[in-house]
Parts: sequence; structure tokens; C-alpha cells
Amino acid sequence: MSADNGTELRVKKIENGTVIDHIPKGRALAVLRILGIRYPTDFIVSVVMNVPSGKYGTKDVVKIENRELTEDELNKIALIAPEATINIIRSYKVARKFKVELPDHIENVVKCANPACITNTREPVKPTFTVIQKSPVILRCDYCGKYTTFEDIIEQF
Repeated sequence: MSADNGTELRVKKIENGTVIDHIPKGRALAVLRILGIRYPTDFIVSVVMNVPSGKYGTKDVVKIENRELTEDELNKIALIAPEATINIIRSYKVARKFKVELPDHIENVVKCANPACITNTREPVKPTFTVIQKSPVILRCDYCGKYTTFEDIIEQF
């Protein structure tokens, strides 16, 4: 991420950790919430919002030092930022780079939008969904059939 003059970094390179790039503008804070990163934290976290992007116009970027994300965390990011790119950094170099990909089935990540669904009661039932559409996200509850939209998901975080 270079500054407008291209000669300096807005945020320094990290030695080890994860860079979440191509987050749609305005969603970086939601990414932090779904990752459970709140103040105070033991991780060094850098958030850059509304950065110019040739591909998207503007974007957000999150850097988390000394932490690599789990598959469950990547699935959560895919729900709200399906265009996001993950860069795993090791010794200041990109060791692995990939786009998040929403699986066809989601379990125990978000709640059903139907308040009367069995998954929203005190019953020991995990919410599970079939992904109907990936962008914008539409999920169908495997228990009650109710559709959960991107707007429903973002409200949960």
C-alpha cells in the first residue's frame, strides 16, 4: 500500500501474520468484529480504510501481526467480503496468497434470521445453512428454510 507519491508505505510491512486485502470499503471494522479482535488486544493490528484501488475504486485493508487465520475465520470473512484476498506473511514475504471462498455449506457461523427457528431457541442445535448465492450472500437455513441475507449477516457483527 503505497502513499499517493508512491515513495512511502501508509502502514509498515509486517514480519509475520495475515494481510486481508480487497475488503469492500467500509467493512474493515466488521472484519475485526467477526475475528473477535477488540480493544485491548495482544496483536498489532493495522486498519486502512478507503484506500484507492484500481480494481474496486476504494477498498479497506487489515493487517494482523503474528496471527494466521483459521478456516472458520476465513469463512466468516467470505460472508461479508467475498472479494477479499488473504496474504500469509512469513519473514516479510508473501508465503501464500489466495482469495477467500465461501463454502457451499455453513455451520455455526451466523444465526438464522427467523427468530422462531429452532436454532434460535435454547435447544442444543447449531445453525446450519446452504449457500444459495455467494455475492451478495444469501443463505437458506437447513432447519426452517428461511433465507438469511447479507444485511441480516452484517447486523450480527
